Amino acid sequence: MKQLLEPLITAWTSVTTHKLRSFLTVLGVVIGISAVIILMSIGRGTESMILSNFTSLGTNLIYIQPGATTQGGVRTGFGSANTLTLEDAEAILQNVPEVTAIAPYSSTGMQVVAGSQNMFVQVYGVTPDYQQVFNIEMDSGDFISEYQYSRSMKIALLGATVKETLFGDDDPVGQKIRLGNNVFTVAGVLKSKGATLRGTTDYAILVPLSTLQGMMSRSITATGQHIVNTIALQVTDKNQISTAKDEITYLLQTRHKIALGEDNDFTISSMDELISSISSSMQSLTLLLGAIAGISLLVGGIGVMNIMLVSVMERRREIGIRKALGAKERDIWGQFLIDSALLTFTGGIIGVALGWGGSYLIRSMGTVPSVVTPDIVILAVVVSVGIGLFFGFYPAWQGSRLDPIQALRAE
Repeated sequence: MKQLLEPLITAWTSVTTHKLRSFLTVLGVVIGISAVIILMSIGRGTESMILSNFTSLGTNLIYIQPGATTQGGVRTGFGSANTLTLEDAEAILQNVPEVTAIAPYSSTGMQVVAGSQNMFVQVYGVTPDYQQVFNIEMDSGDFISEYQYSRSMKIALLGATVKETLFGDDDPVGQKIRLGNNVFTVAGVLKSKGATLRGTTDYAILVPLSTLQGMMSRSITATGQHIVNTIALQVTDKNQISTAKDEITYLLQTRHKIALGEDNDFTISSMDELISSISSSMQSLTLLLGAIAGISLLVGGIGVMNIMLVSVMERRREIGIRKALGAKERDIWGQFLIDSALLTFTGGIIGVALGWGGSYLIRSMGTVPSVVTPDIVILAVVVSVGIGLFFGFYPAWQGSRLDPIQALRAE
């Protein structure tokens, strides 16, 4: 036990003997570690918030969007074709047993006017099932009913921000608004949902899809089918997503008369795939933030090496005496490595405390989300000790190689 404690006691004595020098050495590590923790916690917090908003829609969602068509031998861009219809959605609901609810919808930008207030909004034409598929909650009023949808009634549901802009603190339900050249009655206000993978309803207005299609000039195909921008659907279980996608692909290929080997004029994606892609991107961003903050750790490590080189020069007589009394090179080498690791470990602990406090302060301000996870703390401490060992290696090696006779002659 004494053999284990003696190097630590010697290292602690060396650190406390030169308090100012030790403080300045530790300061670089403290700044680096706290910066790494704060930036990585912001990255993790942002990732958690975004994924939470996405998963609130449900992980058993499938989206079908128009693909591209070939016109005159030229392939048009993704999403440029009007290839999805309301009739496609009805066929999917009837023929794909895994599908429990389906919500075809279209959208367009419009100017909305209410009294003296106006703003540009995205207007979504939706069906009654849109509420179930996207977990829409009402702050006031009611969602679009089958009766209102079947009769193409001119009613509108306002997003939270739209309501605030147009009506302030007043109750808008029953009030009139103008969308383009059409007058709508406000039937309800949506609860604020924040940003999601498909945008946000806070800045949107929902109207019956049948009503919006009647207002748009190009809403019916040459065969009399009703064009929609997107078809969103819900399956019974996320484990059935792959099966449902295969069945939907075959059904749409048949309906759209797409021959074997030809490109599909639609694209199918699942929420699971999109969440996985976003998660991977956010993890890369978090690592990038940590790497940027790690530059300050590199600077702190160089400072540690410089101080340890000075310490070796100051303790040459001590080294000479210890070697004269039988200390081996590995003993001297290990002592200086322990000194260096103790400095950076102390800086790491202080840096973790400051980083945790800084992260909590940022989160409490409510502007940027931040989450400090155990792996970030462990990584920070391990890296701080690793820096001490890495940058302390050369000074320790130099000290262990000193000739005892030359070392004893040192002033």
